[in-house]
Amino acid sequence: MNLSPIQTKPGETRGDHKVVASLVPHGARVLDIGSEDGALLDLLARERQVDGRGIELSQEGVNRCVSRGLSVIQGDADTDLTDYPDHAFDVVILSQTLQATREPKRVVSELLRIGQQVIVSIPNFAHWRNRAQLLFRGRMPVTKYLPYEWYDTPNIHFCSLRDFVELCRELDANVEKAVALSGKGNKIPVNAPWWVWNLIAEQAVFLLKR
Repeated sequence: MNLSPIQTKPGETRGDHKVVASLVPHGARVLDIGSEDGALLDLLARERQVDGRGIELSQEGVNRCVSRGLSVIQGDADTDLTDYPDHAFDVVILSQTLQATREPKRVVSELLRIGQQVIVSIPNFAHWRNRAQLLFRGRMPVTKYLPYEWYDTPNIHFCSLRDFVELCRELDANVEKAVALSGKGNKIPVNAPWWVWNLIAEQAVFLLKR
């Protein structure tokens, strides 16, 4: 299921995917949850030589992954992660998918159980444009990065970057690294406290350990 509105030209790599790849050790055993069309897993195989596996909710997405030669099966993050043993992978990745899960807290807990390291990327619903639309128009925000109307969005949980950091604290997960990004996936070159990133970043990538 493709939750990300980020559009790239053929052969171009998404900025958030580049950040995720930079956090994955060479040769790592990787589980990519929410593989979409396999672009991230393919990048990791080519540039990081990972032993990669994937889970994708939609059959169309699975078919596209398999056509790339990737080992991806159909599955649901809300129900199927319990099938994996503890510490089964070096790195578990959940990219732009957490907000569409029914039980985000339980899903993140499962990620921390399955992986030695966990990489999560999320959109930031507290970005200043979203706040401004809600304040001045009185309507749920619709932006280029979050283009869905309230009645057709696949995003069922709306969290900010600070919300996610607080969830990590509740789960006793350490945020080893965090990278704030624009909607296009460009790094925001500002070393700032969370409340600033929570205002100006449209998405972020987190590296977690327990």
